[in-house]
Amino acid sequence: MNNKALIAVALASLVGSSAVMAAEPAKTEKCFGVSKAGQNDCATKSGSHSCAGQAKKDNDPAEWKKVPAGSCEKMGGKLEAPKAS
Repeated sequence: MNNKALIAVALASLVGSSAVMAAEPAKTEKCFGVSKAGQNDCATKSGSHSCAGQAKKDNDPAEWKKVPAGSCEKMGGKLEAPKAS
């Protein structure tokens, strides 16, 4: 193989591997207390509703939204639902 062919193979492998890396899903975590009204991702742990988009108020501690991993507590949220009283 000549140098041009080796370079072409090397570049093709780099492009192919970066495309695979870009296709991997981003890591996320459930973050309680940061969703806005109507923008929660799923049911509350308490069972007050069972679907996404049903939060009644902003930043309800029982409502959750998926956020990039490592960002929840920086946003003022919690990684666990509040304990039932």
